Amino acid sequence: MTTSQLTAPSSPGAARRQGRPGIALAVIAALQLMVVLDTTIVNIALPHIQGALEFTTTQLSWVVNAYTLTFGGLLLLGGRAGDILGRRRVFISGVLLFTLASLLCGLAQEPWQILAARALQGVGGAIASPTALALITTTFREGPERNRAFGIFAAVSASGAAIGLLAGGMLTEWLDWRWVFYVNLPIGVLIAALAPVFITESERHSGRFDAAGALTSTAGMASLVYGFIRASEDGWGDSLTLGAFAAATVLLTAFVLTERRAREPITPLRMFADRNRSGTYVIMMSLAAAMFGMFFFIVLFVQNVLNYSPIDAGLAFLPVTVMIVTAAGISSKLLPVFGPKPFLTAGALLAGSGMAWLTMIDPGSSYAGAVLGPMLLFGFGMGLVFVTATLTAVSGVAQHESGAASSLLNATQMVGGSLGLSILMTVFTTAGRDETARQLPSFLAESTPAQQEQFTRTHELPPPWGHQVLAEGIATAFWAGVGLVGLAVLTALFVMRVRASDLEALSGTAGGPAS
Repeated sequence: MTTSQLTAPSSPGAARRQGRPGIALAVIAALQLMVVLDTTIVNIALPHIQGALEFTTTQLSWVVNAYTLTFGGLLLLGGRAGDILGRRRVFISGVLLFTLASLLCGLAQEPWQILAARALQGVGGAIASPTALALITTTFREGPERNRAFGIFAAVSASGAAIGLLAGGMLTEWLDWRWVFYVNLPIGVLIAALAPVFITESERHSGRFDAAGALTSTAGMASLVYGFIRASEDGWGDSLTLGAFAAATVLLTAFVLTERRAREPITPLRMFADRNRSGTYVIMMSLAAAMFGMFFFIVLFVQNVLNYSPIDAGLAFLPVTVMIVTAAGISSKLLPVFGPKPFLTAGALLAGSGMAWLTMIDPGSSYAGAVLGPMLLFGFGMGLVFVTATLTAVSGVAQHESGAASSLLNATQMVGGSLGLSILMTVFTTAGRDETARQLPSFLAESTPAQQEQFTRTHELPPPWGHQVLAEGIATAFWAGVGLVGLAVLTALFVMRVRASDLEALSGTAGGPAS
């Protein structure tokens, strides 16, 4: 089906919107930037949130996970809602909910309040984000035109993480940590106002909502993440740890069984029949798991060990954005020539090399000597992967299932990020506990009474002993990140294939998928 058929105007307003695809793409990309940016803009403010609301370091990870878990877990339902109710309508609803939740985050006075509001933010993002990607498939013709649109969209998505760190630094240092949430208010209102003017409503499809699938998948992943974080605090033999893993197993099994039997599942299992699409999901989940952990721990390192201010910490990540955008531009132009396999393989290898380099961090490391180089490698690798994965995930999918295909890709990224951060946090906490035991005799012999009182109260060693503990925990956690990226490398090498049909679709010479 051609693009003109998908966006045939039903009113003069629709015709005017259809004639402004550039503005429509800008509105869609702005939403994606706001949603993705929010996964990391909070990271720079984490030390300030921790001090204001009295989180422990391990508990602090839930400020990130509460958002990414609900986002990733409900993305599939959000994509299905767009297919059934109309993508523009769902898009605007998600934007408004996300904006309201951002306000509540900024107003939070207790830990539970900010965690609940972050979860609500994730719900809003899950409603809006998959419809944003699906709207591109119905606005731009498959081939070079859609490739360019996806290239812009993917570059915005990929660079949003690094941009969020920079923006978070500015807002935290110049204003207050609450402004990392308040900044979403004018942006969200503007997007909601422009969407009805420049985005054409999609055709609505009859269907049902798979609420059981959405609930079991979200609860299952939340239990799995909680199990890893609980294990880092209380050990693998703790009853709640074991109970969380058992609940995750039951819920995720129920999810698969539900999807097999549902008449209209939120996760059509036939999506995994295509080996390249399945491989793309695994690669995206693995690399996102490593990326979220890298951002979280590098922020702690540069602020707590290198004593960077919030804005300096944000600027430290700016080169990552440049590398991501550069690599995204290269891959979007060359994909029709070489297909996805070379870019996914090279991207994963570069990301893995950067992660392995980061395992050399110690308290004496400098930004230029131990952080910048690895992040440049990692950023370029991720730039190669993001555009490639986006196009591969939706290539050849029928128009009425584009919401499910796109939401699956986003879901693997967000769920992978939560799972990866929880795994790396578990390794970090275990290594930090062992290093604390090694540093304790020296601390007790050389510390002041005030420092010992602080340790009794917080159970965390102050500098310089605390710097050694933090650096050792981070370096060890990054080895787990290397293992996650290794899974992506193996998948790219042995699962992905260069196929003539993919090259034809990417170059626009193949027939469009049927609706």
